[in-house]
Amino acid sequence: MSHIRKSTLQDVSRIAEILIFTKRMNYRFIFQNDRVSFGEMQVLPLAQDYLDHPEKLEHIWVYDDEFVKGMIHMEETRIDELYVDSFFEKEGIGGKLVDFAVEKLDADWLFVLEKNVSAIRFYEAHGFQLTGEREPEPGTAEYIVKMKLRPGFRKSFGGNSSD
Repeated sequence: MSHIRKSTLQDVSRIAEILIFTKRMNYRFIFQNDRVSFGEMQVLPLAQDYLDHPEKLEHIWVYDDEFVKGMIHMEETRIDELYVDSFFEKEGIGGKLVDFAVEKLDADWLFVLEKNVSAIRFYEAHGFQLTGEREPEPGTAEYIVKMKLRPGFRKSFGGNSSD
């Protein structure tokens, strides 16, 4: 049975794999920097960083359906990262993670790359709206835009995070 739960040390390999491969798939066309995508971004060092600094897992929740298929990283009420393994996209996992974050973790804002139109559309479909605020993405020529949860959007999910 699938459920959303707090991440553990046993999840670091899957979390690192999802983060690296999904970022490569979604951002390569935006940043066009293979040195970063395939040189700096590597699964093993990221997994090792989580093992060396397990406190980084305290704000990560995973979608577990026999194995980890997606993850969401929260910082207070901000969605910091949301990624679903590319093999399991379009199965509603990202939506369940966002809904969980909004209902259970009080998520109400995030930043997204301005050129990541599909992510903006995804968040709009889940109750977020662009605020008009944008700022440079540090270390790049790209911009990020702020999105906030629409007033009155919170819905009731019946307290069940195991759908």
